[in-house]
Amino acid sequence: MVKPTSRSYSQYSLNALELLGQLVREARLSKVMTTTDLSSRAGISRALLQRIEQGDPGCSIGVVFEVAAICGVSLFKQEPKQLADHLALHREKMVLLPKAVRTSSKQVKDDF
Repeated sequence: MVKPTSRSYSQYSLNALELLGQLVREARLSKVMTTTDLSSRAGISRALLQRIEQGDPGCSIGVVFEVAAICGVSLFKQEPKQLADHLALHREKMVLLPKAVRTSSKQVKDDF
């Protein structure tokens, strides 16, 4: 499948990305970290960090979450321990679901 050259995003998503970028920037500045310090700690380029802080929707969500975690930006209202417990509970529920949906191997005779 060919990657689209341009993708449209809802205004809600764009606003959320911009807000998250601003929160990362504010947290970085409050911790007196330069863009070079944070980018080297996260293992990314300064340009990518600047794109994250500007709210660019093309950045990888894993990298954005890692940068936010390093800065101390809370992505959820739960503490890390509570989040881990909630995730473990969710995984336990997922074990109960079937691994795959099986289709019937019988052919239905519907010719009357």
